[in-house]
Formats: sequence, C-alpha cells, structure tokens
Amino acid sequence: MPDLLSSLAEDESARLLENLNYLNLQEIRSFCTAHGIPYRIIAEDPGGSVKTTKDTDRKPVVLERLRRFLRTGEPGQPTCIPASIVRGDAPPPQPERGDRLYYRWYAKEHAGVLRVLGELTGGRFADGAVARVLIMEFWTRGEAPTLAEFAQAWITAKADEHNLLTPEYAYLTDLKRKQGGSDWKAKRQARAGSALEMLARVGSRSSSDKTRLIPPA
Repeated sequence: MPDLLSSLAEDESARLLENLNYLNLQEIRSFCTAHGIPYRIIAEDPGGSVKTTKDTDRKPVVLERLRRFLRTGEPGQPTCIPASIVRGDAPPPQPERGDRLYYRWYAKEHAGVLRVLGELTGGRFADGAVARVLIMEFWTRGEAPTLAEFAQAWITAKADEHNLLTPEYAYLTDLKRKQGGSDWKAKRQARAGSALEMLARVGSRSSSDKTRLIPPA
C-alpha cells in the first residue's frame, strides 16, 4: 500500500502530521468515513455476533489510526470490546466493591455504581472526563475492573491528571503552553485549514491508486 505522505515535501509532511491535532472531531471523522478508517467501537456479544456501538474512539486513538493510514495506506481495524466483558443486563442496583464494571456498566444513570465509587474514594469521586477516559481504557483492553480496582485507578489518574493531556487535544495543550489566547480560534482554523488542504491532496492520490487497482470489466 502507498505511503501517501511521499506525495508531500518533507516539511509539508511534518506540518500536516502536527496540524492534524487542530482538526475537530467532525473534520477527522469526515476524512475517516471517506477512506474507510474506523472510529466507531464495535462489541461482541455472547452469541458471537458483532455490532457497532454508540461509542467512538477518543481523538488520540483515531488520529493515530489516521496517521498510520497516511504512512501505509492501511485503514486499520476498529476497536472491539470482547464478549467476555459484555453483559445484556444492567448492573445490580446495590453493587458491592468486588463487583465488576462490565462494558457500559459505568454510566451516570447507574446511581448505585456512583455511590460505591464515592464511598471508595472518600467522597472525592466525580463523573468527569478522567473517569470516562479511564473506564474506556479498561474496556478497550478487554478488562472489566472491580469497583474497588476502578476507584483506586481513578485516584491514581486524578493525581496525575496532566498525563491525560496529549498533543492531540490541541486547545488544552496550547493553554498549558500559555498559547491559548483570544486569537486561538483563528489559529485553529488556519492550522486545520492547512491540514484539510493537504489531506485532500493525499486523499485524492489514495482514491486514484484504488481506481488503478480495479481490473477492467
């Protein structure tokens, strides 16, 4: 499969890979849809079938897949939640600390789960970005942590929250660098526009390569 970046000058290639961080999710998903790069999470069920879920991969995961596509032409495989951690019912209304958080069993509507997590963290637990990123990391690794394990992992992650901040989250990264001023929206639009223009160029090459691979009738 082609290295799509080879159609760009070296400095353009480096600039594109950096500017991808400034794309919003709609822009990223539009390119992914056009080129068959998966971003929706799929899940197995105990019967062996696979279905697309309402969950999507986080921005860093999708951008890594997109960057690999640009280097190799391979769209990659979707994230798949294994049947071993999928359940068709809801968590018990009065869970215990040793009960497992199976896929989709952590959600704000499961009050019993949130109550126990609050107890296990001395009342500090909050249903926020850290918790959601953390539980999805467990699930996409094929793990269903116990409530006690998740509570401890949340405490650790919360204490080191800045490690969740990766370059793919461009605005938060720029804020940390004190580069998130009032002109940031214009900066994002300029850098995203540059990325989209170059993606259109390499994307058209991908399409033409695929056309050449189709045998004549």
